[in-house]
Amino acid sequence: MKRHNIKWLTLGTMILASMSGLAACSNNASKTNKHVHLSQTYTAPGKATKAGNKSTLRIANISSSPFSGVASPALQTTAQDVDMFQPGGAGALFNQNKHYQIIKGGLASLKLNKKNNTATVTLRKGAKWSNGMKITAKDVEYPYEIIANKKSKSQQYSTDMNDIKGMAAYHAGKTNKISGITFPDGPKGRKTLFHFNRLIPALKYNGNSTMWDSVEPYEYLKNIPLDQIQSSSKARKHPIFTGPYRLKKEVQGESTNWEPNPYYWGKKPHIKHINIQIVSPSNLSAALKAKKYDFAFGSPATQYPRIKSLKDYSEVGTPELGYSVIGFDLGHLNKSGTSVMDPKSEMANPNLRKAMLYSLNLNEIAKKFGHGLSYRANTLIPPIYGKYHASYKSQPGFPYNMKKARKLLKDTGYKKRNGSKYLSQPNGKKLIIHYGAPQGSAEDDAQDNYFLQQWRKLGLDAKFTNGRPLEFNSLVATLLKPKQNSINIYRIEFGLNAEPTPIGFFGDQSNFNMGHFVSKENNKLMAEMNNKKSFKMPYRIKIFKKWQRYMNKQAAYAPEFFNITWTPVNHRLKGYSLSPADNYLWSNLELTAKSPK
Repeated sequence: MKRHNIKWLTLGTMILASMSGLAACSNNASKTNKHVHLSQTYTAPGKATKAGNKSTLRIANISSSPFSGVASPALQTTAQDVDMFQPGGAGALFNQNKHYQIIKGGLASLKLNKKNNTATVTLRKGAKWSNGMKITAKDVEYPYEIIANKKSKSQQYSTDMNDIKGMAAYHAGKTNKISGITFPDGPKGRKTLFHFNRLIPALKYNGNSTMWDSVEPYEYLKNIPLDQIQSSSKARKHPIFTGPYRLKKEVQGESTNWEPNPYYWGKKPHIKHINIQIVSPSNLSAALKAKKYDFAFGSPATQYPRIKSLKDYSEVGTPELGYSVIGFDLGHLNKSGTSVMDPKSEMANPNLRKAMLYSLNLNEIAKKFGHGLSYRANTLIPPIYGKYHASYKSQPGFPYNMKKARKLLKDTGYKKRNGSKYLSQPNGKKLIIHYGAPQGSAEDDAQDNYFLQQWRKLGLDAKFTNGRPLEFNSLVATLLKPKQNSINIYRIEFGLNAEPTPIGFFGDQSNFNMGHFVSKENNKLMAEMNNKKSFKMPYRIKIFKKWQRYMNKQAAYAPEFFNITWTPVNHRLKGYSLSPADNYLWSNLELTAKSPK
């Protein structure tokens, strides 16, 4: 199971400098936008140099907020943290091919036994943590203890993990041991055996929603109570890693510095120092012009034209494994950790949700300001998943149609009463809609103000929560609360799993189901994605497309934009790649000069 995460919205940095210009956008929203196609790789000409590799690789992590500093994959919730600790390898167990299918050659191998409903994870011999401790079978099991124990406050638990025998009982607090995970050669050995209620086709892929894909250091963390592990110094200030680099220094919220891990089991890295720095989106192009960075995480679309013109950088990109999403608050988490919908919620009426979505001209925003790196999304399964994605022809999503939006509200009984400026609910009660938007650049604020403008034009009394966009970490913390009453609608970006099963975001026990949408049909369709019939690809594709149609009909969540993940790469860097099949990126990187060219 790949970790789920929430991203800072680089998409929102598309320049919306003229609100009147947007208001005048054409209604030609039935067409989707074309997007740029970039190479996934770049390697500088010439040979790497000794002076270059002894220097510091400098990376910008684009965000308007500081990173929170959680290094443990089992406890991370934001892409900022994931990126800040990338050189450490994220405890990754398996190598993968370009289709994210698990292959041999990684920290561990995977063997599935369909007859016995088991999976065996075997660690390679001699593998060690960055402090020299042996990586053991218990380290493979330990993240399940963290994730499924409610005391840890991990957000990564998925109901698909209940396919592991004993997991549901452990998650419910009925036992302190997961009976379905055993150690054939002992907890300090190399083999971890998983016993399943059933085997599903998703298990062949990295990033499935049943098996976690990384290790956690049990011996290093075992004396820390799970309710304290997230704030412990070992998890934050002094974490250990399995990858090619180990953490040398961290400046809280600002930067991480790395040096080669002498205990790394794989290919030794060439570069001796790495620095990753949080950089404001508005500062990126100027910083690159000054040659401060070699590449960036989360490069914003708004900077693309300026950066593209820089002669010492080349642009690398790939379809993003994620998308930005508009979500509606529909309920809360109960004491058992299951989402429950509130029929009295302000956003409970699906026609209200659809009207708000149809009122936004996302096609024109992307066309005018996305620079070919963003285009209006149509479903909650993005095109990067290939045949699983429903076409725009079969599922157009919510193309701009203000006339249709107004009719939906009128037909449902939303109307102005007693001389009111805004619409009230069908039951006559006043309706005020609070919008939770992530704080960002001036361009982000302009886009969010456009959203409010359109909803008010629709007749809705919509306003920012607390009167302004929210600091990113504060927005995430609010949405992840079991119950919150300050946000009715929000936009945020999801970093998706490599395997398309969506239960980790939209399941009734998923913490990332922040709008708390629940239905029997949703549960049924997601279960069918991995039943016995789903081993036949045509059946599985059919179920995925049926789910997309159903979710568009419910409009509890709506995709906003599909994006191209891209970065400028300085011409001194060799071996850079965004390919999912590049399992040794950090070891392959080399530098041809002492400083960025």
